[in-house]
Amino acid sequence: MTDSKHQTVGATISSTSADGSATVVYTTPSSYKGAIRYLHVSNNNSATKKVSVQYYNAASTTYHFIAKDLSMSANSVTNLANDGALFTHEGDKIVAFGETANTMEVLVSVEEFFDPNRG
Repeated sequence: MTDSKHQTVGATISSTSADGSATVVYTTPSSYKGAIRYLHVSNNNSATKKVSVQYYNAASTTYHFIAKDLSMSANSVTNLANDGALFTHEGDKIVAFGETANTMEVLVSVEEFFDPNRG
């Protein structure tokens, strides 16, 4: 039987810069791999704003855009996972940044699987 746990984490996006300067929303814990099933983005502002969400691959130390400069209407929401899954390994991250600090929220729901041999 595989050891797994579910969790949802969220962050207010305070960063306006990409890559290592972006706000960390989720990091896959040591000795785990993850399956992100839900990646929710919310614009909590009364104006249209842009947001970018990136996946950080710890093994290659590279960032990849999931969404880049996604324009979101005032007080709107979207799900970036769309019936699929994003698979992560130890140290991988989901990070985000916006055109304006503190106007966006990102929520991640993930199932984490204990994987002590991957480390």
